[in-house]
Amino acid sequence: MINYNGTLTTEATTPLHNNRGFLYGDAVFETLKIVDGKILFLEDHYFRLMASMRILRMEIPMEFTMEYMQEEVIKLVNELSIASSARARLTFYRKQGGFYLPTDNNVAFIITAEALNSAVYELNEEPYEVDLYKDFYVTKQLLSTLKTTNKAIHITGSIYAKENGLQNCFIVNNEKNVIEALQGNLFIVTKGTLVTPPVSDGCLNGIMRKQIIAIAEKMDDITVVERSVSPFELQKADELFITNVIKGIQPVTKYRKKEYGNETAAKLLQKINTQIRLGLV
Repeated sequence: MINYNGTLTTEATTPLHNNRGFLYGDAVFETLKIVDGKILFLEDHYFRLMASMRILRMEIPMEFTMEYMQEEVIKLVNELSIASSARARLTFYRKQGGFYLPTDNNVAFIITAEALNSAVYELNEEPYEVDLYKDFYVTKQLLSTLKTTNKAIHITGSIYAKENGLQNCFIVNNEKNVIEALQGNLFIVTKGTLVTPPVSDGCLNGIMRKQIIAIAEKMDDITVVERSVSPFELQKADELFITNVIKGIQPVTKYRKKEYGNETAAKLLQKINTQIRLGLV
C-alpha cells in the first residue's frame, strides 16, 4: 500500500519508462520518522522539502501545505496500522515529458511507509567500524546538500563498506575534507568541542544535524563549531558519531586503529528523547 498523489493504492499508475525520477534522478525526497501518529520535526522536514523543490525549479502544488503533508503521511501509516512507530518516505518527481529539458515543471508524489521496531531513539553500543570512502568525491556545491534520488556515491560506498566488513564510511568533498557518512551527518567531539562540517562543504542539510546543534548549543560543557574537517582530525577525536532522523545518533566505535567513546552521544540522545516525550518536536 502506498499513497500516490493523495490516493491510497496498491501501486502507482505512472510507468517507469517515462518517469523522470527513474530516468534522470529528477526527484527529491524526505525520510520521516512517525511516533504515535506524529511526524517528528515536521516543520523542518516541510521547509527543507519546499526549499529543495525551489532550487530544482519544480512547481510546488498550491495545496501542498505542511498540514496536507502531515495528513497524507498519517493517512498511509494509519491504513498500514503502523502509526505507533514508522518510517515514511515522501518522494516528489517532475511529471513526464522531455529529455534533460523537462516539458512540464509540475510534480507528482509517492509516499511509502514501513514499521519501526522502536519509537524512542536507542543508543547502539555494538561495534560500529568505519573508514574513508575515496573512490568518488562529493562536489562542494548547493545541489550536494539536497536529498535527491541521485545517490550513486552513497550506493557504491555502501557496497564498498559491506565488502570490507565495515558498518559505514565517511565521504569527502573535492577539497578532500570529510563531510558526512553514507547514511548521515558527522559530528566529532574533541576535548569538549563538538565539530561538524558546514553545509557549505557539500554535506546534507540534515534534520537531525540541526536538532543536535540546537541542543548542544544550550549545554554548558560543550562548544559547538561548524567548520571543515580534515581526515587527519578523525583519529585525534574522543568521539565520532553519525546522525539521521531514523537512527537518531549512531556512535562510531572504531576508525582505522582508533577506538572511541560515546559519552557525549549518549547525553545528546537522552535530551532528544526527552524533547519527544514532552512533545517539543
